[in-house]
Amino acid sequence: MATPDRWMTPEEVAERLRVPRATLYAWRYKNIGPTAVRLGRHLRYRVEAVEVWEREQETLARAR
Repeated sequence: MATPDRWMTPEEVAERLRVPRATLYAWRYKNIGPTAVRLGRHLRYRVEAVEVWEREQETLARAR
């Protein structure tokens, strides 16, 4: 059986990344943050998408 997708709220992602929630919304507007999805009225982030984005940021930081 496939494992269900794990989702995070903006509050959970902001806490994980240690940034204000407003920063996440700004990143979403600018298309530079982790990919978010609207599920009905709610904004959610797949845990896997957040992890991929974190790894990409590490790679970019090392390349500088």
